[in-house]
Amino acid sequence: MAINPPVDATKTDAWQALQKHYDDLQSEGINLRQWFEQDPERTAKLSFEAGDLHFDLSKNLIKPETLALFADLAKAVKLQERTEAMFSGEHINNTEDRAVLHTALRRPASDEGKLIVDGQDTVADVHEVLNRIYAFANKVRSGEHTGVTGKKITTVVNIGIGGSDLGPVMVYEALKPYADAGFTARFISNIDPQDQAEKVKDLDPETTLFVIVSKTFGTLETLTNARDARRWLLDTLEKNGAIDGSDESKKKAVAAHFIAVSTNLERVREFGIDEKNTFGFWNWVGGRYSVDSAVGTILAIVLGPQRFEQFLEGFHAMDEYFRNTPVEKNVVALMGLMNVWYTDFFNAEAHAVLPYNQYLHRFPAYLQQLTMESNGKGVRWDGTPVTSKTGEIFWGEPGTNGQHSFYQLIHQGTHLIPADFLAFANTAYPTKDGDQDVQELFLSNFLAQTKALAFGKTLDEVHAEGTTNPVVAAARVFTGNRPTTSIFGDSLTPFALGELISLYEMITFVEGTVWGLDSYDQWGVELGKKLALEIAPALSKDDKALAAQDQSTQALINFYRAHRK
Repeated sequence: MAINPPVDATKTDAWQALQKHYDDLQSEGINLRQWFEQDPERTAKLSFEAGDLHFDLSKNLIKPETLALFADLAKAVKLQERTEAMFSGEHINNTEDRAVLHTALRRPASDEGKLIVDGQDTVADVHEVLNRIYAFANKVRSGEHTGVTGKKITTVVNIGIGGSDLGPVMVYEALKPYADAGFTARFISNIDPQDQAEKVKDLDPETTLFVIVSKTFGTLETLTNARDARRWLLDTLEKNGAIDGSDESKKKAVAAHFIAVSTNLERVREFGIDEKNTFGFWNWVGGRYSVDSAVGTILAIVLGPQRFEQFLEGFHAMDEYFRNTPVEKNVVALMGLMNVWYTDFFNAEAHAVLPYNQYLHRFPAYLQQLTMESNGKGVRWDGTPVTSKTGEIFWGEPGTNGQHSFYQLIHQGTHLIPADFLAFANTAYPTKDGDQDVQELFLSNFLAQTKALAFGKTLDEVHAEGTTNPVVAAARVFTGNRPTTSIFGDSLTPFALGELISLYEMITFVEGTVWGLDSYDQWGVELGKKLALEIAPALSKDDKALAAQDQSTQALINFYRAHRK
């Protein structure tokens, strides 16, 4: 396997130029108030349109000339070349020797024949699976596919973990207003028995369909939960008299109430799932990049194939914008480069994502996996140590909840925390409180927070408000110069959500390229899983397994043994 060594960004002239620029800004003093006063065109120069989203970067700790330096860094690390390598199917996932082609999942059928990778027409393969998913979804939605007793399916339960859960649950929550055909979705991921018990306790097994999502059909948590769901289904159906308890009736029940997203047909058949109701995906799709693959089957069922197509179209629109727009005008690339700017020059550790839309309440959690599993690494794609800080701690909550929680730290704490504020002009449920449009009240908070973070409040302004006590006055000063990016859209549609996800996928890719990372493997999650399998027997009174553990683990297992009832 040939590996092209990454460019060491820190050794390039472009990095040194950025360092000088940073030093100059520190020397002259970063002051967003002054920058806006000195340049009436600042907002115009630092605002962008991508797809149907509007981006305002003007409240960041950059000047218009910084963008040219970002573009120089992108050129130095060969961002355009690596972008083309990814889109064309080169094996840029070095440690697994795989292509990275989540972008192929949303290419239109008209692109069939244009992307042949490892001898396969990837776009044709994608649309063959999509067409099968859509056909099955339509059968469920029309009532053609029913439960074992002939009742129409009304609840679909997704069983997966990691990328097989975080993406589907986030999208379902984000697009709930579009789940308007009488179907609801639930999601089971945690191996904790309490998760499954809570999710199924009020369900009717006769109207419930389970989607088991595991590429290998061997994921410990997913298969444990799947077997539990199968037991629940069969036991409850038999208890209710819906099946007679014979092996044949149980077989029919499993076939009617379970489908799979997997490539391991042998294990799927062993479980009892009908092969024709199994939908696969490919090794060039990483879990955290897979919500627009068969992993999103539950979404196609609950939202409908047409809306799932609109979702894919949003992805593709942002993909094409990123691929074809010059870096200095490419807000997606610039946001990725700006994140490097904050991480490596300002020593920022965290990055907040603050959606002013309650339906996006799971979006920060989704981005945690996307960004931190991708770029939380200390080794470059050629196996050499990194040469700078890498990765960001992504976190967030929807506004205005966060304002009454952690915004204090962002406004007045000692940590510099760049923040992305997301909002949409329109709401699915417009309402008024008297004469007050509640959406406008809500969005006034979105606008006020970025203004307060950027411009703060001086001691003189505090005094002018009548505060004379020096202790109180000091506590009410806001330094400002806290960087934010505003992302504004018309409405949170399937198309817009696809755009947002692609946006952050490409931001992650840009950062990984600068840092020289393979953003598409995740070996950091493997060791703990392996050790869990070794520890599990010790919990079940296997003294030999207990003796093999370190003293701390032994002590904790002994505590468990003493207290487990």
